[in-house]
Amino acid sequence: MSAISRNLQAVNQDISTSLKLARRQPDAVNLLAVSKSWGAEAVMAAADAGQRAFGENYEQEAVAKMAALRAARPDLALEWHYIGPIQSNKTRSIAEHFDWVHTVDRERVAKRLSDQRPADKPPLNVCIQVNISGEETKSGVLPEAVEGLARTIEALPRLRLRGLMAIPAPEDSVEKQREPFKKMQQLFALLRGKGIEMDTLSMGMSDDMGAAIAEGATIVRVGTAIFGQRKPNE
Repeated sequence: MSAISRNLQAVNQDISTSLKLARRQPDAVNLLAVSKSWGAEAVMAAADAGQRAFGENYEQEAVAKMAALRAARPDLALEWHYIGPIQSNKTRSIAEHFDWVHTVDRERVAKRLSDQRPADKPPLNVCIQVNISGEETKSGVLPEAVEGLARTIEALPRLRLRGLMAIPAPEDSVEKQREPFKKMQQLFALLRGKGIEMDTLSMGMSDDMGAAIAEGATIVRVGTAIFGQRKPNE
């Protein structure tokens, strides 16, 4: 068993334990393996261990990785999630190559993604990134502006609004970690109550996954605990 396979097994066990503690269904959370800065070989090792959904922050790096994996393993069906900041000049490539985008935070970007999504692909699954901690240096929509953006996305023909995503400010204690995740869950419930169809709360990473699951996360984004500390591709 490879190190990545062992790490994946441990992360999935942690998810299972957190779900039991939260009294949630065993299949309520999907694991997104964040493979940014790791090569195709690392992704293949995770895929061989059963992982199918992968998150990438850098469009150019990700597209090259996808091509390498298709060439090496054409039989392998993987799901690719874009989880990095979106530059306007990258929207076409993101719309063409990814299955999900978690970081939509502007109407202009949403419209470009919809316009540039190929007609032969299903609508692009998107989440709205919420700046739930109100950090000046962080991307994302402030909570009070989320509904307006959600309504815009709902009307775009080549996008499918799936839910909300957040990267709260880091906290040391589980109690403090849970506070912004609880706000996210409340916002999610409020929007659904207003008739906005969503099924996804993308929140929680290696250091705060348990707190996120306790507050209703449906996707957790884990990189370090699976692949190790970040390092440049060699």
